[in-house]
Amino acid sequence: MAEGDDKEAEDRTEAPSQKRLEKAREQGQVPLSREAVGFATLLAATIACFLTLPPLGLGWLRSMRRLFEAAEPALATPLATPLVAALLRASALLLLPVLGLVGLAAILASLAQTGPGLHPEKLAPDLSRLSPLAALRRLFGAEGLIELGRTLVKLVLLGTALWQAVEPERLQAMLHLPVAALLQESGHAMLRLLVAMLLAFGVLAVLDLLLVRWRFLQQMRMSREDIREEHKESEGDPHIRARQRQIRETRARRRMLAQVPKATVVITNPTHYAVALLYEQGQAAAPRLVAKGADELAARIRAVAEEHGVPIVSNPPLARALFRLEPDTEVPAEHWQAVAEIIAYVWRLQGRQAGGAAHG
Repeated sequence: MAEGDDKEAEDRTEAPSQKRLEKAREQGQVPLSREAVGFATLLAATIACFLTLPPLGLGWLRSMRRLFEAAEPALATPLATPLVAALLRASALLLLPVLGLVGLAAILASLAQTGPGLHPEKLAPDLSRLSPLAALRRLFGAEGLIELGRTLVKLVLLGTALWQAVEPERLQAMLHLPVAALLQESGHAMLRLLVAMLLAFGVLAVLDLLLVRWRFLQQMRMSREDIREEHKESEGDPHIRARQRQIRETRARRRMLAQVPKATVVITNPTHYAVALLYEQGQAAAPRLVAKGADELAARIRAVAEEHGVPIVSNPPLARALFRLEPDTEVPAEHWQAVAEIIAYVWRLQGRQAGGAAHG
């Protein structure tokens, strides 16, 4: 089993495609850093405490003081009930904003990494995780080593930050301070500890985000066979492709036939090929192929040309040569002489017809 997994990992040498990443996201497989969520909740709790403790903490202290000032025997009587209720209300007012902001921060930090979406299949129990063999593999395998390294880095960073913030010499000096100064210095020490913890957790969150993202991309890597299969799937059903190709060809034919009435001349094979050329004197350097067709389409081009009075000239070698061009491209230089002679012939013919009509 492990050898098969190692072999499969060796075959996955290609970076994951965007389609694979999107499919994994739809299935709920997304990189999620727990350290980033922990940092967001700690930061939210700190902000909530700074915002709520000054206005609400005073009410809580007053409720606590009234309860303690009550006579001790009275605490066992119903008279103490209003005091306890007041303390509970003050405690709720103090804690609910903190807990609410912490919960909101945890949700937003998770959504920022995973994106919106509900994946009920992730809520189903995974019985494979109950296997003792799988647990030992997670504990002593690469997964366990990564978790151990993560824990050691966390301990080192937190320990270093707290040690720098505590300053043992200042702690020892605080023991000899008066009560008022001791409270003030304790508050400053707590603030330093809080800032140190936030900085440490912030560094951990950044490192863990990078690690989680890297591990996720490694797990999503693809083999060349996976890429080929994905390419086949993206191409779709051959019948659908044929239908789409037929629709495109039909639209292209309609566009070409709409250009035939504007053409200067139609050159034919005379029956197998037909190409329509447009030359706008003084506006283009060379004639432009606006429509072409073979067999049935060639017959339709000739019919449209006859209907709109576009001259038709039979020149099999030139028709076959020009048929190789794509629509809406200019005639190459090697065919200019032959095309120019035909256009000049058409103009002379049209001039005689116009002159004959005027003379008549």
